[in-house]
Amino acid sequence: MEEERIRQFAADFEAVEREIGKVIIGQKELIRHVLTAMIAGGNVLLEGMPGLGKTQLVKAIGKATDLAFSRIQFTPDLMPADVTGTTVMTKDETGNTAFVFRKGPIFANLVLADEINRATPKTQSALLEAMQEHTVTGGSQTYRLQEPFFVLATQNPLETEGTYPLPEAQMDRFLFQLNVTFPSKPELMQIVLETTSGTAQEITPVWNGEKLLEMREIACQVPIAEPVAEYLMDVVMKTHPQQEEAPEQVRQYVRYGASPRGAQAMLQAARIFALLAGRYHVAYEDVKQAAKPALRHRVFLNFEGMAEGMTPDEIIEALLT
Repeated sequence: MEEERIRQFAADFEAVEREIGKVIIGQKELIRHVLTAMIAGGNVLLEGMPGLGKTQLVKAIGKATDLAFSRIQFTPDLMPADVTGTTVMTKDETGNTAFVFRKGPIFANLVLADEINRATPKTQSALLEAMQEHTVTGGSQTYRLQEPFFVLATQNPLETEGTYPLPEAQMDRFLFQLNVTFPSKPELMQIVLETTSGTAQEITPVWNGEKLLEMREIACQVPIAEPVAEYLMDVVMKTHPQQEEAPEQVRQYVRYGASPRGAQAMLQAARIFALLAGRYHVAYEDVKQAAKPALRHRVFLNFEGMAEGMTPDEIIEALLT
């Protein structure tokens, strides 16, 4: 029975990957990581230069998974009520007035927060409750968001004028931070030819919300042996410069390391990577595969680290080796 579930899990996963691949050329690892985070129930921060297809990827995932999709374009003048909704006064047929909460675009299954770092901290914080608790408070009422619920946010790493960097507390609420890279020459050729030919590929829904929740339930049951769990905890602990076992690079270049959410994210992702590899247990390689996307936005460099041009990925690589 377990083998059958593993095969079915991998087959379902690959089916949606193929469907998204109709409109997203290349970026196979990126697609796999976004879908992994969704099965794990987490939010994703996509970082990359303009024009690399971040928004297109999220739209394609929304179509392939048949989820209620909502797009919010973050700008400096966007207000929290534009995201969550607002209470308005209405009159009924008899002339009596009442206050009614009008739901905002956050009330969807898949929310694209486009250029999230362009909005002010006040508006960015409007997402915090939804991302963590999957609820929205409007006036004196708290509304539960429909499951499954995800925030997929995008940001441009280089353009900093007129932007507001996300605070550490909000970064920690993203399960993964994924870097969107420039395509290779053959991929670029295919992208240009297909997007200028006038014929657009149509995506057929492969999953739905129920299927996604079912896959999440299967992934949660994947066991992890104690030595592998110890290794995972060691990696997270060693990101903290004040820990005795922290390596020299961490002591020298890191201001502070990953939170317990980082360990949770690594384990949730490692379980899914194990199933995709055809195993019903977490192995060391699954933990290593999950480390960079789960920790790169949770390892904060000090001034010396930034001056030396270090990156969180280099620090994590040193921990894994």
